[in-house]
Amino acid sequence: MARVLIVGGTGFIGYHLASRLAAEGHTITLADDLSRGRRDAAIEALCAGREVTLLQADLTNPRALNPLQRDWDQVYMLAAVVGVRNVETDPSRVIRVNTLSLLNLLDWLPGRDEVLFFASTSETYAGGVEAGTLPVPTPEDVPLSVPDIRGPRFAYAASKILGEAAVIHGARARGFRYVIGRFHNVYGPRMGADHVIPELSLRAIRREDPFRLYGAEQRRAFCHVTDAVEAMTRLVTTEAAWGQIVNIGNDGEEIRIEALLALILRTAGFAPAIERLPAPAGSVARRCPDIARLRSLTSFRPKVSLASGVGETFEWYRTWWEREGRPRQGKKR
Repeated sequence: MARVLIVGGTGFIGYHLASRLAAEGHTITLADDLSRGRRDAAIEALCAGREVTLLQADLTNPRALNPLQRDWDQVYMLAAVVGVRNVETDPSRVIRVNTLSLLNLLDWLPGRDEVLFFASTSETYAGGVEAGTLPVPTPEDVPLSVPDIRGPRFAYAASKILGEAAVIHGARARGFRYVIGRFHNVYGPRMGADHVIPELSLRAIRREDPFRLYGAEQRRAFCHVTDAVEAMTRLVTTEAAWGQIVNIGNDGEEIRIEALLALILRTAGFAPAIERLPAPAGSVARRCPDIARLRSLTSFRPKVSLASGVGETFEWYRTWWEREGRPRQGKKR
């Protein structure tokens, strides 16, 4: 069994990864500042097992990880400030947290036998796709660009492009093994509200009418978190993948946002009037990964259909809304 460190381990993908690895019997340490949430019942249940421990720490502090051992088989770097609202309201924080957290981890790693997985993003392609210079579906070996370094929307992509460079050149200097995974529209339970599927789901649960729909003609290819975790674990344990940049996503069910909303509304049993509005500034018209490299390296095939995954995610958010989100008498939210 492997000794695994998950930095950002209580976040969306980190929680699902930790749950999977714990079920397999691996020894897991989660490091997180809990800035995106709290030690809720799910985290407490995960940490109740003897194979999982949690270190709460400010990852921008160079000494944050010092209480931990430094002997790992696998290290997953998932910690980052994400979400369009965070990027647009405080891009300076996005750059600072995402950059310092990674650089501190790289300085702290012993660089011996561990394999480092660094979570990057399809947003690194957005500038080229928007300019019309990159194909969609998009393969990994294309030039990356930021169309306007002054634009808050591109702070996240810039932080991840810098992160990729730091991992690649750090590995060359220090000798550790790595895989960079560029996630494409991963979704599922526990992902927060600042993403398209949970946002549309929560507004359907609240019975918004008329229902505002931004960017109806935009196209996305969504990947369920279970499939994303499967891809990650395969890459980290596949020697041929070490030193590679690999797209992680589902290229089989690309869908217009208008059709995605129709699926969510059918799941909700709700038929509001639709108010079509322009897409948010800086949001690309189409996003879909070329996952030929992932297939070639790991024989990966997505298993969760969009209809099944959206149904599961919607029900999770409906339960959450009934338990925690719905305003209660005498209580302001």
